[in-house]
Amino acid sequence: MSTQRTGTIAVFGATGQQGGAVVDALLDHKAPVRALVRSLQSDRAQALAARGVELAAIRADDPASLATALATVEAFYFMTPEANSLEEVEAEIRVGTALVDAAAETGVPHVVFNSVFGADRESGVPHHDSKHWIEEHLRKSGLMRATMVRATAFMENFVTVMAPSLEHGEIVLRLPLPEDVALKMISVRDIGRVAAALLLDIAEAPGGVVELVGDELTGPQIAAAFGARAGLPARYETLPLSVLPNDLDRAMFRQFAKAQKNSSDLAVVRSIEPATLNLVEWLRATGWTAPADVAGS
Repeated sequence: MSTQRTGTIAVFGATGQQGGAVVDALLDHKAPVRALVRSLQSDRAQALAARGVELAAIRADDPASLATALATVEAFYFMTPEANSLEEVEAEIRVGTALVDAAAETGVPHVVFNSVFGADRESGVPHHDSKHWIEEHLRKSGLMRATMVRATAFMENFVTVMAPSLEHGEIVLRLPLPEDVALKMISVRDIGRVAAALLLDIAEAPGGVVELVGDELTGPQIAAAFGARAGLPARYETLPLSVLPNDLDRAMFRQFAKAQKNSSDLAVVRSIEPATLNLVEWLRATGWTAPADVAGS
């Protein structure tokens, strides 16, 4: 472990969920942050500026703007736009490649790329393989130092797309995942904290890679955690993959099922961020409460 960096840290994606968590964690450490944004006047960009974040206007298709934004920074965090179609996957690769090239051109001392679990190999999941290709480009870029933080499923998804319901006084969780498959997960807060620790040289990643796993539970175990939090009985039901809206999501959940074969070392993440949340702790920290009963009881 070395002395914390004191220079400016550049963040691409600062107005989003994961990048925003990185900014939060960096500001907690009193680090100077430069956010690379498309619009200086957007509400989210202005909210960052109000917190003391420096703004730099960039366009991913304008190398000069990227090079200017990355000039003199001590470290650079980036993630790529979420892709929901093959066209968006191609756009994601273009953005990631442009950011890597700009960082290499300006000689950024340390780049942290927010990738995805399993991106060390091609998986057949298009919007995961895109990150594999960006990782490969990053390795070949000639940069002095690069670190991959590979995120797993977000715990925050349990209040949006994977939220359990309350039915006749029982918590019910339904996912397109076999009940014997353990889902690897991490809180967005902890993605930000781990990335910030690496950017600031407070911690180091073994081999330049961190698999971001804060907990690993089967569907029935996840349902039980929600039930215990609510003080109610709970059950889990497996859904068919056909309920998912597109081929990319179906491919992703197939990969989730395969990913359980790769064991997770939860101690690695906690060695970087000791307060990393497991699911029960996340439920407590976020104050999760049961939704209204759909049966009206």
